[in-house]
Amino acid sequence: MLLGTVLVLLLLGSAAPASAHAALRDSDPGDGSVVGSAPRHLTLTFTEPVGLLDDSFRVYSPDNRRVRLGEPRHADGASDTARAALPGDLADGTYTVAWRVVSADSHPVSGAFTFSVGSPSPHPPAAPADHAEHPVTKSLYDTGRYLAYIAAALLIGAAAFAGLCRPPDTTPLRPALLTGWWTLLAATAALLVLRAPYENGTPPSAALDPAAFSGALTGRPGLALLTRLALLLLAAAVLAPLARRGGPRTRLAAGAAFSVALALTWAAAEHASAGIQVPLAMTSSVLHLLATACWLGGLTALLLTLYRAKTPPPPATLARFSRLAFLSVTVLVVTGTYQSWRGLGSWAALTDSSYGRTLTAKLAATVFLLLAAGLSRRWTALLVSGAQAQAAVEARVPELVGASGAPPRPGPAETAPDVPDAPDGPDVPGTPPASGHYRRALRRSVLAEVAVAVVVLLITTVLTGTLPARAEAEAAEAPRPQVAGLPGAEAFTVPYDVGTPGGRGTVQITMDPGRVGQNGLQAVVFGPTGALTSVPEVRVSFSLAAEDIGPIDAEVTDRGGYWATSDVVLPLEGTWTMRLTVRVSEVDQVTETRQVRITR
Repeated sequence: MLLGTVLVLLLLGSAAPASAHAALRDSDPGDGSVVGSAPRHLTLTFTEPVGLLDDSFRVYSPDNRRVRLGEPRHADGASDTARAALPGDLADGTYTVAWRVVSADSHPVSGAFTFSVGSPSPHPPAAPADHAEHPVTKSLYDTGRYLAYIAAALLIGAAAFAGLCRPPDTTPLRPALLTGWWTLLAATAALLVLRAPYENGTPPSAALDPAAFSGALTGRPGLALLTRLALLLLAAAVLAPLARRGGPRTRLAAGAAFSVALALTWAAAEHASAGIQVPLAMTSSVLHLLATACWLGGLTALLLTLYRAKTPPPPATLARFSRLAFLSVTVLVVTGTYQSWRGLGSWAALTDSSYGRTLTAKLAATVFLLLAAGLSRRWTALLVSGAQAQAAVEARVPELVGASGAPPRPGPAETAPDVPDAPDGPDVPGTPPASGHYRRALRRSVLAEVAVAVVVLLITTVLTGTLPARAEAEAAEAPRPQVAGLPGAEAFTVPYDVGTPGGRGTVQITMDPGRVGQNGLQAVVFGPTGALTSVPEVRVSFSLAAEDIGPIDAEVTDRGGYWATSDVVLPLEGTWTMRLTVRVSEVDQVTETRQVRITR
């Protein structure tokens, strides 16, 4: 049924990324440069268009204090160049620049570098820690993306199977359509909510910040998610009633328009929208996603029809799906070959890059998919040939009855292939004797196809978050940003007593950069079950007993789900005592201490 499925290696290759994350190409001032006078602007140029965040640039002075910058903007309308105004009174010494932007393919990227005014500092400040993706946020966001891919394939594929293959009983397909629509709606809404924390590398609780949420909606990925949400609501409010009232052509036209528009929301905001040959890549991505949905979603629809339809699908329906699958595989081969070339860049990348190795793993899973597809094709061919033989016999009956007055017994050439009936159920009335056996065998082989296809799709979703080899090579050629790690104070967890028997919660503390000078601090409170919890108050202070300094109140404030400050100054290096007080109720509070090492 799915001859050529071995080429599915290239099939889902473009459901995966096919271009590049942004890399820093150049900066002004340059990395490690020494300028005679203070520059007026900070300008960064990337390998592809980037989106800017409110906190895209952080500049630290020689004494490790945060420098106030102007709002980051694209320079002269160039989408791959970002610029922020610097104050005119920069003192001599070495400055550290930390940056974080969003690639045109929707992935956040970050790094850091240094430049000096006048002359380098004797002890330049280390670059703050890279704004890595928050593990919980990344996990939730990736899960939402995976569910969205699967739901889109189910929704589009089930609709295509119903409209193009025309099974007599479409009742089993309605739950599939509703499941696909609701899952895609929920996944899209979740991605929209998590977009701001994902871009900023913050915990999921940061989604409660209205300013960050509204900012994420103005970028290309946020607009694409909003468009997808609007399309799903439009489909439920307008397209579904129109399809019920209209004829087959109306349903096909409405479904095709909706499917193309839905596929564009992926192509416009992910890897196809960045890198080389963008128009061709976006066209290829749309065709690839639609072909994937028709094949995988259609396969699932076929399985539901084979197992749950009151009227088993006739051989004509199976033959139509076989043609649809063949056309889908042809499209997938062409688009997948192009997108794999665009993502790999060279044959060596198959083994020398994570992208290539993941692609190779998918090939191994595809071998098993090919075996199941071969069995499905065999049973489909037997069903169709048996139906044709039966139709030929029935066509001759009237002639023979008219000639002799009684229908003759069919000869050996006029019967279906002599295959004994399977013992696990009766044949379908009106079909050749062996057709029941063929149908049962087809159901088993299609079930095996779907099971293996799920594995292939899971590997593919891993590929969607893997940096393509071509992009990896481009990033290697770009200037290497200087990124230094933080001391142990960068992130740690402090347990506390919640006030109930055996109840212990934790407070996750993050310090940025965790060095002498100005620091940012975030405190996220978790309850005994590990879930985020709300408390009336959190206080944090620092003391350095060796120098008789403190306590210095960090003055953290409630930011809607977490407590934070961006202005706690620790003037000397040494082992500081952090005092954390958590008010667990209106009358009860608990205090914990932690030793924090602060270095220059």
